[in-house]
Amino acid sequence: MPVEIPVDLQPELVPLAWLIGTWEGHGAVVYTDVEEKHIFQRASFTTEGDAPYLLYTCRTWLTDDADPEAGGASGTLLGIETGFWQLARPRGDHDTGPGLLPPTAAYPYTTAAAVEELRTERGDFDIEVALSYPHGLMEHYAGRVAGPRVDLASDGGVKTPTALDYRASTRMYGLVDGHLMWVWEMAANGQDPAAHVSADLQRTTPSVLG
Repeated sequence: MPVEIPVDLQPELVPLAWLIGTWEGHGAVVYTDVEEKHIFQRASFTTEGDAPYLLYTCRTWLTDDADPEAGGASGTLLGIETGFWQLARPRGDHDTGPGLLPPTAAYPYTTAAAVEELRTERGDFDIEVALSYPHGLMEHYAGRVAGPRVDLASDGGVKTPTALDYRASTRMYGLVDGHLMWVWEMAANGQDPAAHVSADLQRTTPSVLG
């Protein structure tokens, strides 16, 4: 079905509109021989004017194993990831870049019909996600968004000389009964891909979809 554009939303963001807002909730972090720990997360997906991407930030805190609902954002900060989520499409003269070079052609994705031309033969949209972490890693994911579900895969990204071993990962995000459920599997520290993070987040801000 053609996508519908909520008022004031950049057309390219419509397939990702269900993510926009702030989400909070609990989950777990684990990896191969690492003991499972309880976590609290706060994730936000926000727009920036007419930019064709979502700004993303996720903070994760360790919580009390004896009471996984305790602690929340007052627990020990475990990590922060920031980045950008957007539809994957060929870049052109209508885009900014490289660097800060301004566009030299009219932007073509101003209507729902134009965005529909980006829909794949599978019926979904290809997307790309760039993430940065405070431990020497920047990661690029490629994937797809099909309704309220996102599947992503990465080949390990770009690491600084001081970064730990990290070779690949996959993520899945889905909207289930109004909750943002997500899981992360990674290959790191010389290990094969294995479960790493899962969380159940609830929306704390109104949806742009009404």
